[in-house]
Amino acid sequence: MAISLAFHILFAVAGMAMPALMTLAEWRYLRTGEPAALELAKRWAKGTAILFAVGAVSGTVLSFELGLLWPEFMRHAGPLVGMPFSLEGFAFFLEAIFLGLYLYGWKLLPPKVHLATGVGVAICGTTSAVFVTAVNAWMNEPAGFVYVLGPDGVGQFTEIRPWEAMFNNAFFSQALHMVLAAYSAVAIAALGIHAWALRRSPDSAMHRTGLRLALLLAIVSVPAQLVSGHHSAQHIAEYQPTKLAAAESLFHTQTRAPLALGGLPNEETMELEYAVELPGVLSFMAFNDFDAEVKGLEEVDRELWPPVAVVHVAFQIMVGAGTAMLLIAMAGGGLWLLHWRGLGPPPWERRYFLIPAALATPLGLIAIEAGWVVTEVGRQPWVIQGYMKTADAVTPMPGLATPMIAFSLLYLFLGVVVFMLLRRHVLVTTDAAPEPDVAPEGGEA
Repeated sequence: MAISLAFHILFAVAGMAMPALMTLAEWRYLRTGEPAALELAKRWAKGTAILFAVGAVSGTVLSFELGLLWPEFMRHAGPLVGMPFSLEGFAFFLEAIFLGLYLYGWKLLPPKVHLATGVGVAICGTTSAVFVTAVNAWMNEPAGFVYVLGPDGVGQFTEIRPWEAMFNNAFFSQALHMVLAAYSAVAIAALGIHAWALRRSPDSAMHRTGLRLALLLAIVSVPAQLVSGHHSAQHIAEYQPTKLAAAESLFHTQTRAPLALGGLPNEETMELEYAVELPGVLSFMAFNDFDAEVKGLEEVDRELWPPVAVVHVAFQIMVGAGTAMLLIAMAGGGLWLLHWRGLGPPPWERRYFLIPAALATPLGLIAIEAGWVVTEVGRQPWVIQGYMKTADAVTPMPGLATPMIAFSLLYLFLGVVVFMLLRRHVLVTTDAAPEPDVAPEGGEA
């Protein structure tokens, strides 16, 4: 299921943020009548449709895996997580309806109505992901029930309060962080793709417009993601201190706790080796106080430690990728500002900006994958924090290696197909302007 999730999440984040980009491109066309913006909107719409289709298939696989691989989890947690899952289904179907109207309504709907369907795709895609995130937030900080032990010694969730369960303490910080992560990752990916295309076709108006809009989204979303990350760190420090300690490989409780850059944790000696430490920074991140006390792994039994090395390395990858994304967004924004002041060409005409921007294309997706490793592995050995261990929730059956290998090969094949389709629909430059099916404001189609 981890492999399925790692594959599906790439399409889930695209379903959240790509509709915003395609709608932004169409809005620009309606405002300016720029043919390149219309061409870009149509190409981004085709890319969104491709990603949506594969995401729907991989998401369906996950729904089956929940029941087949985690029967004990679903038996106990089903009444508590059933509502957000159901609402996610409604949001998904609404997203599909709006996407169908958007794809096939270019010549059939009034321009502003067509634009509104794109907004509907963006809203429903984000809402769908937020409802799923609510389930994971509940697993991290379960709420909305009374837990009682039965006569057989097995715990049961009773007196279910579904709204309280969905809007648990972790919901806001985790949902906000996930939404901003999706927008940041997709913005940087689109920025890098169009930067790479501009190195080959520097006169392409479509790719210039694409880079401009992607950079605008990155300038807004990436710094906001940094702020939400700080909020998430403070929340985890209060409610899941073991996860934070594992992420930073902080074995001993201490005041003025350092932020570790790099390093390899040694669980036997309970030391972090080869790390560069910034004194007091972790305390500030967790409690806005450089002298605050941060709990270490020594506070809990060793059998309740997550795999420290995995969580620490994943956290370092996430933070490193996020920092690089911030530098790219701020560099692009700074060059754009200089251009506005008449101090040189815009960033899409500066080759020394296009090269690092192109190299940054996968950073956001890498950060998301690493962030979910921190979230899931950092909660171990619990599948429901404090109530049910992962070992007690999984199906105890042999012979799963064969379907795992088969699904992995299928995902690899689908990934190659998606790459080829996106390359054809988004990157290939044509000289012919698209037919203006949607009229700019004041014009006629």
